[in-house]
Amino acid sequence: MALQDARDQVDNAFRRDDPRGLSFENAFGGATSAFRRKYTRDLSGFDLAITGVPFDQAVTHRPGARFGPRAIREASALQPFDPPYGWGYSPLEELAVADYGDCGFDYARVADFPGALRDHIRGILEQGAGCIAMGGDHYVSFPVLQAHAEKHGPLSLIHFDAHSDTWPDDDMDRIDHGTMFYKAVKTGVIDPETSVQIGIRTVNPDTMGVTTIDARAVHEAVPGEVAQRIKDVVGDRKCYLTFDIDCLDPAFAPGTGTPVWGGLSSGQAAAILRDLAGIDLVGGDVVEVSPQYDTTGATAIAGAHVVMELMCLWGWTRRKGPGPRA
Repeated sequence: MALQDARDQVDNAFRRDDPRGLSFENAFGGATSAFRRKYTRDLSGFDLAITGVPFDQAVTHRPGARFGPRAIREASALQPFDPPYGWGYSPLEELAVADYGDCGFDYARVADFPGALRDHIRGILEQGAGCIAMGGDHYVSFPVLQAHAEKHGPLSLIHFDAHSDTWPDDDMDRIDHGTMFYKAVKTGVIDPETSVQIGIRTVNPDTMGVTTIDARAVHEAVPGEVAQRIKDVVGDRKCYLTFDIDCLDPAFAPGTGTPVWGGLSSGQAAAILRDLAGIDLVGGDVVEVSPQYDTTGATAIAGAHVVMELMCLWGWTRRKGPGPRA
C-alpha cells in the first residue's frame, strides 16, 4: 500500500472516480460503502451492483437482520486493500462494481414490500448489471429471485443454510422466511431437479425435490468433493446462490436469528465457494446477519467475505485471464 494513497483517499463511497481498483482508505474511517465502492444508481459502465435489503419482518424468532446491510458494509472496509486470497484474480480491479444503496420501502406497509423489492432489483438488471444483495431476513431472496427469473428464466438454486425453507405454504401473500423456496418451486422460479442445498441440519420431510447435502455430509467430505457434487447437480445451467449466514455454526456466526449447532466452519464455506468457480452465476445474496447478537463482529465479517466470494464467482465467467489453483 502506498502511504500517499492512505493519506489522500477518504470517503471513496462518494469521491472515487474510477469504478475499478483497490482502495487504501483507512479501514477505520470514512463513509462506509460496500468495499469502498461508489454509491450510485446510474449503472452506466458498471458490471455489477451490490445492494442492501434492510428487511426483517418475516422472521420466526429473533429480529435484527434489518441491520445486516449496514454491518456488512462496515465489515467490508477490511477487504479492499488486496485481491481475495486463493482466487488468482482481483475482482475489484477487473470489474466495475457499484454500491447501489438500499431498497426503499414503507416499513408500515409490509404487504407492499415484495413488489418494492422486485422493482428495486429490476432497476439494476434493466441497466445490464449483475446484482448481489445483502439482507435482511431470508424472505428477501424470493422477490430477488423472481426479478432474476423474469430476465433469465427458471434458475438453479445453490442454497447454503441450516434450514431447507421449503415448509408448505400455498398462500402466496404470506411473507415468511421459512417458506419462500417452497413458493419458488411451486411458481417455477427455480428448477428443483438442478438445485442443491448445503449445510441443512433441521428436519423438513419435503425438500421439494431439491438435492440436499446436509451438514454431516459436508463434515465427512473434503470441500472440493462437496463443490464438485454441487456442480454435478447444477451443471451448466444459470444459477443463483443464496447464503444464509446460519449455515455457519454459531461458533463462527452467532449474530443470526435462528442459530443451529453443528454447522459449517468459515474455512469449509470459503473453500467450497472458491471451488465452485466456473458455475454460471447470474446473481446471489447473503442474508440473516443480525449484528446485535454478536459483540465480536465476526458474523458481519463472514457476511462481507461471502459477498466477496459471490463477486469472484460472478466475475469468473465474465473475465479474461488465467484461472486459480487447481
